[in-house]
Amino acid sequence: MSGEPESGQREQGVATTLEAEAEAVPLAPELLISDLLRYGVLASLSLVTLGTLVTFLRHPDYLVSSEALQRLTAPHSVPHGLAEVVAGAMAARGQSFVMSGLLVMMAVPVMRVALSLLIFRQQRDTRYVVITSVVLGLLVLSFFLGAAEG
Repeated sequence: MSGEPESGQREQGVATTLEAEAEAVPLAPELLISDLLRYGVLASLSLVTLGTLVTFLRHPDYLVSSEALQRLTAPHSVPHGLAEVVAGAMAARGQSFVMSGLLVMMAVPVMRVALSLLIFRQQRDTRYVVITSVVLGLLVLSFFLGAAEG
């Protein structure tokens, strides 16, 4: 009997140490941002696909009638406000799902800037906090000005 631990005990100790190190290491900012972009695009794509399927399943005449398809693509038939999109999604309207997917796609870059702001604040990088705050403010202002215009 030597003073060395058995192989199983040594492996268990190494595994425990690796688990503790994995828990202690915060996620890298690059991974957080890439996950946000990846899952945002997947959510957007899923909503657009779901909306397209719902639209054509509820209205199969869109596949064979050009007049019906023109009604579908007319500008007045598309929900224009957030309240209309939410109400349409609750009523299972395909166009509302498509529009919500497009809204998610537009929101993802804004959320990326907001996440960057949080990361820079955590790193205490005041220069980039100021720059990112200005960029985020301009993005939010552009949404409000666009909503007031439309």
